[in-house]
Amino acid sequence: MNAMPEPLRLPGLVDLHVHLRDPGQTAKEDFLTGTGAALAGGFTTVLDMPNNAVPVTTSELLEAKGSVARSRIVCDTGLYLGSLGEDLAELSDPSGLAWGLKLYLNRTTGGYLLDAERLSDVFLAWHGRGPILVHAEADVIGTVLAASRATGRRVHVCHVSRRAELEPILAAKADGTAVTCGVTPHHLFLTEDDARRLGPFGEVRPRLAPRPDVDFLWEHLDGIDVVESDHAPHTTADKEQGAFGFPGLETTLPLLLQAEREGQLTRADIVGKCALAPRTILGLPEQPDTVVEIEPVEFEIGSTGLLTRAGWTPFAGRPGFGRVHRVTLRGERVFEDGQVLAAPGSGRLLRPSS
Repeated sequence: MNAMPEPLRLPGLVDLHVHLRDPGQTAKEDFLTGTGAALAGGFTTVLDMPNNAVPVTTSELLEAKGSVARSRIVCDTGLYLGSLGEDLAELSDPSGLAWGLKLYLNRTTGGYLLDAERLSDVFLAWHGRGPILVHAEADVIGTVLAASRATGRRVHVCHVSRRAELEPILAAKADGTAVTCGVTPHHLFLTEDDARRLGPFGEVRPRLAPRPDVDFLWEHLDGIDVVESDHAPHTTADKEQGAFGFPGLETTLPLLLQAEREGQLTRADIVGKCALAPRTILGLPEQPDTVVEIEPVEFEIGSTGLLTRAGWTPFAGRPGFGRVHRVTLRGERVFEDGQVLAAPGSGRLLRPSS
């Protein structure tokens, strides 16, 4: 009888870009199902975006959201504050829960759009501990980088998808601008051809890109700091009505491990971009005695058996590698063989001062 292969072991992964929809849209996801999906994907820390049904743009709203999270989360969770540029006083002394400020300069879920002309004012008003995170596509990336240079504020550009976004970011890095950037699995593994194939289930912002742009991302992966899922769960009914976004917490790691097998990146790349760099960028606390054990098997990704309430994936039919077998968080077994073992509320709601 052949011996079972030894499990792969990784540190607890960090996803600094998720949308858990709680409070306000819990038919799509909530803190319990979303953080359970995180554990199933090997993520022991997630950072949740502020574009809730009621945009989280004040310290009062952020603290209220934290109260909801505190009773439901099963992995460590941090929160971001948002801004529409309307109440800059909120940015000078933000809630102690804010790990960063998220700004949207292009259309996405929630109608959460900041006028680019207000950008420098918002940058200067921000006195929180973390960086300013931006949804900034090719038409506004130059404005963002100029604001960072002019104000000295750290900026993280989320989900780069095109050469026209990544090239100026790489040039800004070379010039000493305080900028980091992330890429999503869907912008690495899907193209505009998949968007056409998937129909409404291929709608995402930024849009899926042409093949040359995707190739450029892979060719310059060393210049991209993190892989972030941009986990954006919607029900199938919502997607059929044109909602933007994909669930991704449970598919990110198997896609990356399969890419490692195919020689597109290394294990060090995965650990660096999914654990080390996100912790460094945000200044997150370490998690001692935390390990993710992965069964080294190849499988076909599907839409069944997912813990996310969304219950579907745009990656169905693609090969994945590595099923998360067990997750141990601070010495406690919190996930094993498809089951969340942690009690609701047992995850830590992270404060930047902690």
